[in-house]
Amino acid sequence: MPRRGGISLRIAIAAVSTSVVAVVILTAGVMVAGGDAFKALMVEQGSSTAEAAEMFDTAVRGVVAISLIVAVAAAVALAIVLARRLATPLHSIGRAARRIADGDYAARVPRDGPEEVASLADSFNQMAVALEEQERMRRDFITNAAHELKTPLTNLTGYLEALRDGVIPAEAATYDSLLEETERLVRLSSELDVLAAGDAELGLDEIRDLDLGQAIHAAVDLATAAAVRSELSLEAEVPQPLAARANPDRLAQVLGNLLHNAIRYTPAGGRILVRAERRPGDVLVTVSNTGPGIPEEDLPRVFERFYRVDKSRDRALGGAGIGLAIVRQLVEAMGGRVGAASNDGLTQFWFSLPA
Repeated sequence: MPRRGGISLRIAIAAVSTSVVAVVILTAGVMVAGGDAFKALMVEQGSSTAEAAEMFDTAVRGVVAISLIVAVAAAVALAIVLARRLATPLHSIGRAARRIADGDYAARVPRDGPEEVASLADSFNQMAVALEEQERMRRDFITNAAHELKTPLTNLTGYLEALRDGVIPAEAATYDSLLEETERLVRLSSELDVLAAGDAELGLDEIRDLDLGQAIHAAVDLATAAAVRSELSLEAEVPQPLAARANPDRLAQVLGNLLHNAIRYTPAGGRILVRAERRPGDVLVTVSNTGPGIPEEDLPRVFERFYRVDKSRDRALGGAGIGLAIVRQLVEAMGGRVGAASNDGLTQFWFSLPA
């Protein structure tokens, strides 16, 4: 049953009211104008006015009364059907919305009713899917952030307790290990600050025209020493000049993260190549490296916060799974896009910037 004052009742009342008004107007026209015309016609044929009036009442008024009752009944029935057809899917959407408000992000609604209502159901379901995915990412973020903080803190606690109890000697190597764990915490804290910052806090209002080729060569020069230590070949193929629009500091951060990521996961003797090309309306930068690659099922998630392809291997290499998430956030804030591909022993991370 529709609730008092609900949409079903309002639709039914509106439809019945419209039908009643139309029937009343039609009845008035028939009874007044039609009655006068009928009487005049009958008088012309030799009947008296009284006889004509009686004939009209007998032949027309009864039919009009019955037609009026049938019309109102039909209007009520059609109004109820229409109201239920519109109200039922809307009530379903309302119930699903309340479930989502209570934290049940799996709520979905069927695609019922007129096309406009069905389109509303589609939009609602798309919203529910997005909210469910955001909730999953939020839970993963909290879990992974807690784990990333716990690991170095546990190591620091173990070292300090061992030093206090005299289990290990206070040597330079011990302090180096303590410093390494502390630096890991500092890096994690800085990366979390970047992820938490909104676009307005990232200095992205300083986006300007720059030479992308020069920025790429500068980033490659900074990463060359790390590549040499890892026995890797690092090269850049960039046309000069290559104009783009970006924030210089954030662009350097994006390039540094991608190169650091490539150096970390490229086996000794491998090759890293940075390429850039001009396209209609933007420029495309690709950082590719040789190595075992990324499974196809993991590619859509590599830019998520804390996501790792091989979790045990990544932790052993010191990665927190945040660098690529920062890359995506910064590039998209500068008006570009990011992506990744991996096949035949070659992994590519790319991003575009407005030209």
